[in-house]
Amino acid sequence: MLHRITEAARPSRRQFLKTGAVAGAGLVIGLHLPLRAAKSAAISAATAGGDFAPNAFVRIAVDDSVTILAKHIEFGQGSHTGLATILAEELDAAWEQVRAEAAPADAELYNNLHWGPSQGTGGSSSIANSYEQLRQAGAMARALLVEAAARTWGVPAAEITVEKGQVRHAASGKSSGFGALVEAAAGLPTPAEVKLKDPKDFTLIGSRVPRLDSRDKTRGKAMFTIDMALPGMLTAVVARPPLFGAKVKSVNAEAARAVKGVTDVVEIPRGVAVVAEGFWAASKGREALEIAWDESRAETRGSDEIMAQYRELAKKPGQVARRDGDPAAGLAGAAKVLEATYEYPFLAHAPMEPLDCVVELKPDSCEVWTGSQLQTGDVATAVAISGLKPEQVQVHTLLAGGSFGRRATPDSDMVAEAVSIAKAIGGKAPVKVIWTREDDIRGGRYRPMYHHTIRAGLDAENKLVGWEHRIVGQSILKGTPFEAFLTKNGIDQTSVEGANNLPYAIPNVLIDLHTTDVEVPVLWWRAVGSTHTAYTVEAFLDEVAEAAGQDPVAFRLEMLKDHPRHAAVLKLAAEKAGWGKSLPAGKGIGIAVHESFNSFVAEAAEVTVDGGGGIKVDKVVCAVDCGRPINPDVIKAQMEGGIGYGLGAILHDEITLEGGRVAQSNFHDYVPLRIEEMPEVEVHIVDSSEPPTGVGEPGTPPIGPAVANAVYNATGRRIRNLPFARHDLTGT
Repeated sequence: MLHRITEAARPSRRQFLKTGAVAGAGLVIGLHLPLRAAKSAAISAATAGGDFAPNAFVRIAVDDSVTILAKHIEFGQGSHTGLATILAEELDAAWEQVRAEAAPADAELYNNLHWGPSQGTGGSSSIANSYEQLRQAGAMARALLVEAAARTWGVPAAEITVEKGQVRHAASGKSSGFGALVEAAAGLPTPAEVKLKDPKDFTLIGSRVPRLDSRDKTRGKAMFTIDMALPGMLTAVVARPPLFGAKVKSVNAEAARAVKGVTDVVEIPRGVAVVAEGFWAASKGREALEIAWDESRAETRGSDEIMAQYRELAKKPGQVARRDGDPAAGLAGAAKVLEATYEYPFLAHAPMEPLDCVVELKPDSCEVWTGSQLQTGDVATAVAISGLKPEQVQVHTLLAGGSFGRRATPDSDMVAEAVSIAKAIGGKAPVKVIWTREDDIRGGRYRPMYHHTIRAGLDAENKLVGWEHRIVGQSILKGTPFEAFLTKNGIDQTSVEGANNLPYAIPNVLIDLHTTDVEVPVLWWRAVGSTHTAYTVEAFLDEVAEAAGQDPVAFRLEMLKDHPRHAAVLKLAAEKAGWGKSLPAGKGIGIAVHESFNSFVAEAAEVTVDGGGGIKVDKVVCAVDCGRPINPDVIKAQMEGGIGYGLGAILHDEITLEGGRVAQSNFHDYVPLRIEEMPEVEVHIVDSSEPPTGVGEPGTPPIGPAVANAVYNATGRRIRNLPFARHDLTGT
C-alpha cells in the first residue's frame, strides 16, 4: 500500500491571507521600521551573540562587520547588493565591511510594503518598497553609534562625523570603528526620529560598488538549495500526471522499490514520489513505476485547438478594462482603419537551477530550505500540510539560480511536495525534492497563451482617433490568494497591464478581455502581461505610423506630450542609436517604448536578415528611467539580462501541446538564447531624483516589438505570430 497524503492539507486562500494578516497586524502601507522592541529571532540572536541589532535590518559585530538582513530573495537580480547599498549609505559604512544575508520568514518584520501583510519578492518591488525603510534603518543605526561615541568620549554628538565605517571627533582627535561602540550603542534608547542624508551627499547610492554575491558564486562557495546536504538526507523525485488535470488512479510500485537505493514510494496530491538515497536511484525508481492515470477531467486539447477557441471568442465583445470617449464612433468616422491579430504561445520560465526544496520534519518542528520567493505563502503551506503551529515552522531563504516568476507559486508547489513527502515517510529523514529539467519544462506554470485583436482609426489629417484592443487568454490570478485584490470587476489586471495603461493621447479607446478556462497551470513570467501587450501595442503602432506617413519616433512623441518620462527615454534611445541613419540592404532598425512596474524603458534594435531568412540582432540601445539609480552596474546588467531573456522568447521559444501533452522537454527543443545570439547592448540610465523603481523585469517587454519593427524595416514583413522561428523570411 502507498502512504497517501490528501488534498485536505493544502492551504486555502483564506489560510494564506489569515497567516499574513495575523503576522502583519498593525502594519501600515508606507514606512514600517521594526525596532529592537519587536520580537525578532534575528535580533535576539544578534544580541545574544554580542552584536548590535538596532532594528530588524542590520547587525553590527565587534569585528566591524555590518550585515544587512535582506527581506527579498537574491536569485541573480542583485537585490542583496541594492538593499545593502541603501542601508550602508545612511549608516556611512565602508563597502568592504558590508555583508548580506537573507532575513528569516517573518511577515511582521519583513512585510513587502507594496503587497500588504505578506513577505515576498516580485513585481520588481525589492528596491522600490525598501528604499525609505532601509534609509531609516541605516540612519537609526548611525545615530545610535554616534550617541554611543558621544557618551563614551564626553563630547557633543553634533560634533561627531561618520565616514566609511569610522566614527570621529575632530576636535579631540578621537576615532573608532563601529565594533568598539556596539556594546555602548546596544544599551541606548531608540531615537524617535532620525535625519536622512541629502541625496547630493550620497557616496554609495548611484556609484558602482562590487556585487556582494559575486565572489562566493565565482568560487563555488555560494549555497543554493541544490547544494544543501543534511545528515541522513534522502532525495525524492515525483511522477506527475502527463496531462494537466489528471489524477493518480492506481500505482504498481513493486519494480520501483526493487531499485537499489530506493527507500520509499509514496502518493501525494501532486503525483507519486520515489524517495531514495540519491538522485540517480530516485530517478531510476520513478522510471520503473507503473501508474494508471484518471484523465477524465484532464486537458486533452492541443495548442491549435485552444487557439482556435480564442479566435472565436475574439469575434465577440469581452469585459471592458478601459473605455475612453466613444471608440465605436471614433473608428466609424475614421478616414482609414487598420486591423491586425497577434498570437503568443505558452512560455516556460526555465531557470538555470532546477526547482528544489529541502525539508526536515520532526514532531514539533518543520524546517524548510529553498529559494523562497513568497515566504508567507510557503510558511502557510508548510503549516497546513504538517499540522504544526506557525511558530514551529521555519523557512530559510537560500540563493536561487534564477526564477523569472517560477518560484513565486501561490500554491507553493515545491514546498508542498517536500513537506507532503516528509510527512508521508513519517519524518524519518530530511528530504530534498528535485525537479529535473524535463519536469520543469513539462510541469506547467507557464506564461499563458494569448490572442489579441487590435484596430486603429486615422482621421483625414492622419491623427489617431480610435483604438480598440481585445485580449483573450487565461487568468494567472484565478484561484490564488492574489485574486481578491488584483482582479477588478472581473478583469485580471495581469492580463491587461501594458494595454489598459496605454500612454498615448488617443481620444477614443476600448480595451476588453475574454478570460478563458484551460486546465494548463499558468503563472507570472518575467514582466507578466507586458510581455504580450507591449509587443501588440508597439508593433501595431509602427503599422499605424506607416499608414499615417509618419516616422515611428515622431508619431509616438506627438502622442506622449502628457507622458514626459516615456518621451524622454524614447528620445534618448533614438538619439543614441542614430535613429534615421541609412542602413545597407538586409539591415533594419526598430524601436519601442514601454512602462512596466513604474519604470520606463525604450529600446532600439538593429538587425540583419540574411538571404536564408536568418535573423541576427546586432545591437540594442536601451534607455531606462527607473527613478533614482541605486546601483548603475546592476541596472545595466538587468537591462542586458531582460533583453537576452526576451530575445530567446520571441526568436524561438514556445511550449506546445499535442493532445494535451507538452511536446518540449529540455533545452534542445525549448531553446533559450545562446551566447552567440546575444547582441551588443548599450544601456543609458536616466539620472532621476524620482523614487527608485524596479529593473528586474522592465527590460524585457520592449525588445520584442523593437526587433519586430526592425525586421519589417529590413524585409517589409510583419511578424504577428510568435515565435519568429515559425516564419519563413527567405526571399525577402
